[in-house]
Parts: sequence; C-alpha cells; structure tokens
Amino acid sequence: MDLQGCLEKLQYVGVLNFATVDEDGAPQIRNISAIHYEKDGLYFFTARGKDFCKQLLRDGRVQILGYTKYKEMIRLSGKAYPVEDDLQEKWIDTIFEEQPYLANVYPNDTRKIGIVFAIKDAAVEYFHLGVHPIFRETYSMGNIEKPLKGYHITEKCIGCGTCKKHCPQGCIQEGKPFLIQQEHCLHCGSCLEHCPMQAVVARGE
Repeated sequence: MDLQGCLEKLQYVGVLNFATVDEDGAPQIRNISAIHYEKDGLYFFTARGKDFCKQLLRDGRVQILGYTKYKEMIRLSGKAYPVEDDLQEKWIDTIFEEQPYLANVYPNDTRKIGIVFAIKDAAVEYFHLGVHPIFRETYSMGNIEKPLKGYHITEKCIGCGTCKKHCPQGCIQEGKPFLIQQEHCLHCGSCLEHCPMQAVVARGE
C-alpha cells in the first residue's frame, strides 16, 4: 500500500465521512461524494450557506474517513482551503462532470452557490482489519509530517515477555529491549497496561 493506493481506495468507496468542529467545539460529521481526486490531493464541493462551509472557512481542519468492504479503513487528516477564485469554475465543472447526480441537486446556474475546497497537506492512515496480523501505515501527503501513534518499548525492558503474552496481534518480538512491529500494532495499549516495569511508553515521549 502507498499514498496513491489510499486515494484510489477512497475514490472507490465514493461516499466519505467528513468531520469538522463547530463554533462551540462540538464534532460535526456528514457524508460527501462531490469529490475530485488528483495525485497531489483532493477537491470537494459544498454550498457557501452550509454550516460545513462555514466551519471550513473558520478553521479549515477536517478529517475524512472511508471504509471498504474488505475491512480497510482510510483516514485523511488535513486542512482544507478554498481554491483560488479564478479556478473555482474550473473545479466546479470538473466535479459536476464526474458526478452527474449533482445536476439534479444544483440544476443550471444554481451551482454557482457552491464553493470548492482543496486538501493538499494531510496525514493519510491505512488500517486493514481483514488480515492477520492487522496491517497499518501512515503516509504524508504534501508538506506534513507523519504523526507518531501507538507505543514502543524502552530500555527499561527486562525481557520478561509479559507484553508479548498479552498482545492480541502477536506483534511483539523478543530482543533487548523487546520490539513492537508498528505495522501490525492495534494501538490497544495492552502492552502498556501489563508491563511490570513501565517500559512501554507512547511513541514520541
């Protein structure tokens, strides 16, 4: 799997969940399918009067989630911004050509109430629950650093094997210290809770 593979899978899913935060800090989520994909990002259409648009204009942060029938989760976390005014018509027409149903929602010139946002800088997480052990990876799109999630085992490890015994995915290897295979880790925290030496810590600490 790679970044382009993740974007292709999101396009295959079609209807994606977009999450934002409103002015009171409450989470908001909606389904969006008016999306166009490029190799370096994605573009999506909404109407200027919608709360969704207002939240994006105020803050810009958005999280997108798609889930395939093969038990694959793809999550994109980034910042959306309106495309340049002189390119709005181009991207609106592109999205309407790719999504013919939109002509029923915004017939004729009513599409002009719309605005297209772009996301070009984002962290894209791929999580496959349909295999054993599970597989996960994070990719960078544009100018963004991959976030460090999950856990790792420090030099406090005494090699007792308690963490390995309690790992649901069996993704901990013996060593000095023991090693968590990050691509198979659930991030469940079982190793953290069971380690008698507190040798397991969150990554980045």
